[in-house]
Amino acid sequence: MLCGISRMRIQCCIDGKLFSSLPPLTNISLPSPKEIHLWYVIPNEVKGESLMNKYMEILSPCEIEKVLSFQRDELRKSALLARALVRTTIARYQINSSVKPKTIKFRNNIHGKPEVDWLCSYNWEPPSLHFNISHTSSLIACGVTVNSPIGVDVEEKERATKHSILTLARRYFSKYELEVLTAIEDPYIQQQEFVKLWTLKEAYVKALGKGFSGAPFKTFTIRRGSAVGEQFYLSQNSSAEACDIIVDSLDNTENLTSNWQFMLLELASSHYIAICRENDVKTKGDWNNPTKLTAWKTIPLVEDRCVSETDEVLTVCGLR
Repeated sequence: MLCGISRMRIQCCIDGKLFSSLPPLTNISLPSPKEIHLWYVIPNEVKGESLMNKYMEILSPCEIEKVLSFQRDELRKSALLARALVRTTIARYQINSSVKPKTIKFRNNIHGKPEVDWLCSYNWEPPSLHFNISHTSSLIACGVTVNSPIGVDVEEKERATKHSILTLARRYFSKYELEVLTAIEDPYIQQQEFVKLWTLKEAYVKALGKGFSGAPFKTFTIRRGSAVGEQFYLSQNSSAEACDIIVDSLDNTENLTSNWQFMLLELASSHYIAICRENDVKTKGDWNNPTKLTAWKTIPLVEDRCVSETDEVLTVCGLR
C-alpha cells in the first residue's frame, strides 16, 4: 500500500482506466529576470487516498514505475509528491493554454539534470524556464527562474551524520572551509554551519548542471563576501541582503564565478534551503540590485499559501 493506494489502483492509472476531474491550478505569472519562485510541500500534511490517486493520474508511466520501485511507503510517497509538485508547479505558469500537468514532458541534459521538453509550434516559442527540485523525507521544494539556471538543495537543520563533522569536512570540503569549521568550538554551531555549507555547495553543483562528478565539492570554496566573520548566522532581514555568498573555483582560478548568486534560508523552522542561480547576461547592468524571492507553501491540487515575508521563510544569507 502507498498511502492507501493499492498497486491495483495504481495500475489502473497506468492503463488509463481511472479517471477523475482535476481541480484547476491557480494561474501564476512567470518570474521576472530578477525574481525566484519557490514552492514547497510538507509530506506529513498531505493525506488521503483520493488525493494520492489524483497525483498518480498526472504522472507518466515511467514516473509511476519509478514510484513503485521504492519498497518503503514513505519513500514512495516522497517520490510521488516530488513528481506531482514539479508538474503542478510548471503547469501553473500559463505559458501556453495546452500546458497541463500530465502533458508536460521532460528530458535530461548530458549530465542528467531534468529540463522541460517543450512541444514547439510554428506560432509559439517556449520560454526559458528553469526549475530544480530537492527533497528530504520531511520537506520537498521546487525553485523556478526564467533565463537563469537554478540549483536548489534542502536539508534538515538537525541532520544526523554517521561520521563526525570534521571527518566529513576533510573528505568533501576545501581546505578553507575545513579551517572555518575547525575554528568553531561549540559542537552544535559547528554542526549547523556544516549543514549550511553542504546545502550551499550542493545547490551550486545542481545549478551548474554537471553533477557531482563534474563539479566535486573539493574543487570550490563557498564563503561569505563580507569581512566580518565566516559563519552564516540567521537574520530577520527578509529583503535577502544579510550578506553576500561567494564561490571560488580552485581548479581554474580564471573561471569567472561572480555571475552566480546564492540565497540561504531557514524554511518552516526546521530546514535550511540553499538556492543558487546564474545571473541573466541580458540584465548585467542590473546585477547589483536585490533579487526578489516569492515563496509558497502548497498541497498540490488542494491549496497554496504565499509565505513570503513571514516567519516560515527566514533569511540566513542573501542574494544580491
